[in-house]
Amino acid sequence: MKYSRSKTLFGSDFEKLQNAKIILLGVGGVGSFALDGLYRTGVTNITIVDYDIYEESNQNRQMGSETPGAIGSVKVDHLKTLYPNVTAINTKITQEWIDTFDMSEYDFILDAIDDIPMKVELIKKYHKKLISTTGSAKRFDPTKIEYINIFKTYNDPFARKIRDMLKKDRFRKSFKVIFSSENPNCKELGSFVGVTGAFGLTMCSIAIQKILSEKQLK
Repeated sequence: MKYSRSKTLFGSDFEKLQNAKIILLGVGGVGSFALDGLYRTGVTNITIVDYDIYEESNQNRQMGSETPGAIGSVKVDHLKTLYPNVTAINTKITQEWIDTFDMSEYDFILDAIDDIPMKVELIKKYHKKLISTTGSAKRFDPTKIEYINIFKTYNDPFARKIRDMLKKDRFRKSFKVIFSSENPNCKELGSFVGVTGAFGLTMCSIAIQKILSEKQLK
C-alpha cells in the first residue's frame, strides 16, 4: 500500500497527517520539495500558491520542472497534474492578497516565497502557525541548516533584511525560521538542489512534527 511505511512509522498518529490542512506559499526550489515530502508522507490536503511559470533554469532544483510539458507552463497548474489532490491557486502573493485571503481554515502556513516584504507581513500576521524559510541560494552544505529564532540568524543577508524590517515594525515575538549558517559562496543566485531541497524537506519535517504535536486538528 502507498502509505504502509508511513503508517508503520507514525502509527495511530497517521490519521492526523491525513486530516491536516496546509497552505504552501511558493513552489520553487524549496517549496516543491516540501510539497513532495508532505504528499508522499500522507498530507495531501494542500493548497499551493504561486504565480510563476517553469523555465529551463528551474530544472537544476525544482520538483516537476523536468517532467513532460513543464517548461512554459504555470507551476501550480502543472504540479496539480503530478499531485492531483492539491488545490492550485495561480496568483502573486501581495499585500492585498495577504490582507484579504482567509487563512483561518488552514492548520499551518508554509512560507517558501522569496519576496522579503511579503515574508515580513506573513510573519507579523500569522507567526503562530507559520513555518518560514530564509535564504537557501548560494550555498552547498546542507549540514549548516538550522531551525532557530529569526533574531539569532547570521551569515545570511536575506535573513538580515527580514530581521531589520521586523525590528522597524517593532515585532519582538520569538519566531523560528529555517536558516543556513553557511556563508554565501557567490554573488549571483547560484543554487544547489542539495541545499534548496534540504530546506524544503526540513520544512516538511517541521510541519509534520507540528501536526503530530497538535491535540486535535480541524
